Amino acid sequence: MRNHALTYYCRTMTKWEYATVPLLVHATKQILDNWGLDGWELVQVVPGPNSENLIAYMKRPLG
Repeated sequence: MRNHALTYYCRTMTKWEYATVPLLVHATKQILDNWGLDGWELVQVVPGPNSENLIAYMKRPLG
């Protein structure tokens, strides 16, 4: 019984793909909206290499 539950879990587990996206401070919403239309979900935003940029980490189900 225990192995059956583990097999079911592994077959239904979601697999993800990830993207790292540079964001411009003045166009953040537009950039995120465009990625969202393609099925990407925002995971986190962190500071970029300078004060004009941010980095967004995105994910979406694979396949």
